[in-house]
Amino acid sequence: MIEQLFGSKTRVKLLYLFYGNPNRPFYVREITRKVDEQINSVRRELSNLLSIGIIVSDTENNKLYYEVNQKYDFYTPLSQMFGNAPTTGESAEDTMGATLESATARFWAPAGNVELAVYTGVLTREENINLDILLVGQVNKTTAAKLVEALEKQEGKELRYAIMDTETAEYRSSIKDRFWSDLERAKKQVIIDKRAFFKPVKAVKSKIKEEAL
Repeated sequence: MIEQLFGSKTRVKLLYLFYGNPNRPFYVREITRKVDEQINSVRRELSNLLSIGIIVSDTENNKLYYEVNQKYDFYTPLSQMFGNAPTTGESAEDTMGATLESATARFWAPAGNVELAVYTGVLTREENINLDILLVGQVNKTTAAKLVEALEKQEGKELRYAIMDTETAEYRSSIKDRFWSDLERAKKQVIIDKRAFFKPVKAVKSKIKEEAL
C-alpha cells in the first residue's frame, strides 16, 4: 500500500531510513547497504528526494552525504509516518520502518539495560563535541566495548564513547554541567531514550504555543 502511494519500494525504504535517523548523514554506498537495494535505484531516488527538498546533501572529504531536511514544509507529518517506529528493542509490526528504525536500538540490547543511547560527533558530523556515542544505564562495559568495535568496523572509523549510570546521567542533566550542556546543543541522533532525557524540540515548542493562546 505505502509503496504504491509513494511510487517505489526503494523510495519508501529511503524515507524510513532518513526519517528514522534524523541528524544522521549517510553516503551513497552506506545507504545502499542499509536499504539493500541496487545502487542505481538508490541514486535515482536520492535525486528525486533531493529535488523535492525532502533531503539535503553536503560534501566532506570527497564524500557526498545525504540527510533528512528538517526544514522541509511537510517534515512533521512525514516524520510521524516514517519516523515513529519503536526504539526500545521491543517487538513491533512487521514493517520496513520498524526494521530499519528499531534495528539500531536492538544492536545495543546485548549491552544490558540501556536507558539512553546517543550518537553524535563523527556519526552526525558534529565537530564541537569530543564524543561519538553515549550509553546510559546498567551497561556491561565489556559487551559495550565489543559492540563499539563492531560499529567501528561497520562505519570504517574510530569512535569515542562514554558509559554512564542512570543516576549520574540524571544528576548531570539536572545541573546542566558542561558535558551535558554541550551534548544538548550538539547535533545528535537519540537512539534510545527511556527516561526522556531529550524531549523533542518540536513538541516543546508546540506546547509553549498552546499555552500562549
